[in-house]
Amino acid sequence: MHSIYQAIEQLSLGPWGRDILFALAVLVVAAAVFMVALTIAGVLVWVERRVAGRVQSRIGPNRVGPIGILQWLADGLKLFMKEDLIPECADRPLYRLAPYLLMVGVFGAFAAVPFGQALIAADLNVGILYILAVTSLSAVGILMSGWASNNKWSLLGGIRSAAQIVSYEVPAALGVLSVVLLAGTLQMNGTEMAPGIIRSQGGWPWQWYIFHNPFALMAFFVYFTAAVAEGNRTPFDLPEAESELVAGFNTEYSGMRFAGFFLAEFANVYLMSAVATTLFFGGWQVPGLTPAEMQSSPWLQLLGLAVFVAKAGVGCFVVVWIRWTFPRLRVDQLMGLCYRYLIPIGFACLLGNAAYLLLVPAGSLADNVVHWATAAFGLLVLALFFWRVGYHLRRSGERLDLDLLARGRRGPFEPRWQHRAWGAHRRQAAKEA
Repeated sequence: MHSIYQAIEQLSLGPWGRDILFALAVLVVAAAVFMVALTIAGVLVWVERRVAGRVQSRIGPNRVGPIGILQWLADGLKLFMKEDLIPECADRPLYRLAPYLLMVGVFGAFAAVPFGQALIAADLNVGILYILAVTSLSAVGILMSGWASNNKWSLLGGIRSAAQIVSYEVPAALGVLSVVLLAGTLQMNGTEMAPGIIRSQGGWPWQWYIFHNPFALMAFFVYFTAAVAEGNRTPFDLPEAESELVAGFNTEYSGMRFAGFFLAEFANVYLMSAVATTLFFGGWQVPGLTPAEMQSSPWLQLLGLAVFVAKAGVGCFVVVWIRWTFPRLRVDQLMGLCYRYLIPIGFACLLGNAAYLLLVPAGSLADNVVHWATAAFGLLVLALFFWRVGYHLRRSGERLDLDLLARGRRGPFEPRWQHRAWGAHRRQAAKEA
């Protein structure tokens, strides 16, 4: 927006003409950001359903469009044609306003997300603070929807959500503060003279803030766990626990108002992954290239966009993987995890990073050794994790199929694909075989 403003200032249109043109430019940029966020949310719906299908040994949506990629458009058309019902005794103004307030809280944060070196709607000097502030509106929208529905289950879901989001904002902010302390700025991109969070990092893994020191590595896990909980994702989806609250705060919603809640949740998945990419994984930085070299070539900037989307995509896949792996926590476990563990660990990480900056000179041999050692430890833990996953896959005897783009095929039923080593009837079938 700063470059657009400078270009408009050079036009000889008079003060009123420049103001009107700038207001139109702001509306166009806002519409573009909304459409990008909406498209990301729709694609994530398809991704989650495909991953869920693979976790449950099935295909998932695979008929609408190539490999089912247009399924989210079909779902949106279906919701658009649904009747918009409002309960008779509901608070109608608040009931109508709640989903839009939630969408503003989530989609508004995309304005400060740096998709690339030049692909950011507003590179604010308080960018990460703006994201933390505007996303807190989602708690108001969810609580408002539960109250306005005049439904006891919706109200319980809204109260749960308000308590959960407000509580987990604290450890999330502590994880963010650790990075702000290391970077010395709240700005996301920055400039060459005043580098932001991304420019303060590098393209190689040992230059990322996640591997800056052991306290930064722990701060990432604190932030990511708190962000998943703040987004009401499994195993922290207590506000919409179907087994207890029918459907939670959005029980009484239908049609496009329900779609607003639905899309905001999936857009928040990408938002939390994009923020984690920006803070801890170097953002759009490409290994072996400096920001000045990338700025001189639009193709290199597109490469930076691809790198950013790939990093954020991995984060989205992990969030989806967690949802279809872990069971839901109880309310006391949910709040105990926040106040007994994440907040004290978050404060310890903040103090540890402050002590590290005071005791270890930046760029010294000791600083570089710590970067390399932390990166090696993180990669070792990641390798052990994938080895353990492979071990359990081999031990279970399951038919491994990781092709997320499979369309499915028709063929004869194969009982061996359905065989399990547990259950009385299956043990008997195994003996007879």
